[in-house]
Amino acid sequence: MPSAEITLRACQIRLILTDCDGVLTDGCLYYTANGEAAKVFHLHDGLGFKLARQAGFKTGIISGRKSAALELRARELQVDYLYHGNDAKLAAYQEIRAAENLHDEQIAYLGDDLHDLELLHRVGLAIAVADAVTEVKAAAHFVTQSNGGRGAFREAVEFILKAQNKWEPLLLQFT
Repeated sequence: MPSAEITLRACQIRLILTDCDGVLTDGCLYYTANGEAAKVFHLHDGLGFKLARQAGFKTGIISGRKSAALELRARELQVDYLYHGNDAKLAAYQEIRAAENLHDEQIAYLGDDLHDLELLHRVGLAIAVADAVTEVKAAAHFVTQSNGGRGAFREAVEFILKAQNKWEPLLLQFT
């Protein structure tokens, strides 16, 4: 059960950003016979993006690896911001924050590996997936029970929605 302080942090969130590899995927690289990289995304995370959008949140993906599969998935999920193929995650973060006119405290970020630490130390709600490296878990305010690529993004969205009392109203569409 998250502490009152972490729940209060979740109440401030307006924008949910995430890494891709190791968070939206299991962190493995799959190559086809043609040498193309393939990614496997979990459907629960897809619904997490949809629920976040329905609740009025903006979403974004910041990934160091460029990927046609990620472009397709982000378009399919109607992600507001996609930055990939550049390790300058802080520059992408600052650009998004400025475009949305938000403070760090209003932004959540999900990560799994060392390249995510800079953003995790900056945002209002730092989230690590269950199989993140030790340093990322130590920097996080909230650690999911789900591993990357196995619904961790959805779990984080649910936590934020519940903290803001937006979860129950969204459930009505499924009953």
